[in-house]
Amino acid sequence: MIRVGVFGAGGRMGSTVCRAVSEAPDMELVAAVDPVHAGTESGEIRLAAEAHQLEVAGAQVAVDFTVLDAARENIRWCAAHGVHAVVGTTGFAEAELGELAEMFDRSPANAAIVPNFAVGAVLMMRFAEMAAPFFETAEIIELHHDQKFDAPSGTAALTARRIAAASKEWATDPTKTVIAEGARGGLIEGIPVHSVRMRGMVAHQEVLLGTTGQTLTIRHDSYDRASFMPGVLLAIRKIAETPGLTIGLDALLGL
Repeated sequence: MIRVGVFGAGGRMGSTVCRAVSEAPDMELVAAVDPVHAGTESGEIRLAAEAHQLEVAGAQVAVDFTVLDAARENIRWCAAHGVHAVVGTTGFAEAELGELAEMFDRSPANAAIVPNFAVGAVLMMRFAEMAAPFFETAEIIELHHDQKFDAPSGTAALTARRIAAASKEWATDPTKTVIAEGARGGLIEGIPVHSVRMRGMVAHQEVLLGTTGQTLTIRHDSYDRASFMPGVLLAIRKIAETPGLTIGLDALLGL
């Protein structure tokens, strides 16, 4: 049995992870941490305020769905205490990822930071990366619920970087006339990324690729947070055998 603790256990994603872990036949939910909801219960587990509870409970893997500032501390705690980390919180800068990679290289624990745990979203990024060399222009539209803090999403940013790495020839002209400030979103590696934050949505993304006389649209939709759970459980099962820091679900899926 894999002994699992969850950071952010009182939130929407965290509570969904707690249920998924509790229902998995090869896992045991041994700790749930959330300072905001400490003292309440998630299933049969009472939520604790501090990471120390994971150590007391003998957690082998910690799953983090919090906010960026909290996740920074939680990941560092995991590295220092030899607890594998599976992280769904996004917004880390490249320099931070480099520091975390060095930290887990020195730690007996491993970590995975995954912008999107939906298997379909991972395939969307891979398909876009494969198609990029055959097109001349690309834009990304990502749509999320109105409580999402970061924009653009980690998935959109990673998609843009992967498209750009696959083909450096893009016809995007960032100097084109803008009627409303910010209407075109922002540029990541020269690729326009547009963020929508709207009540009623969960997580959605379109990649639009264009060349002479044709376009290709690759879209993924998550309608329920349950769509992320197969990826989360996969990461929990694989993290012990995946050394150092892994970014994205691709390596865990064998893509």
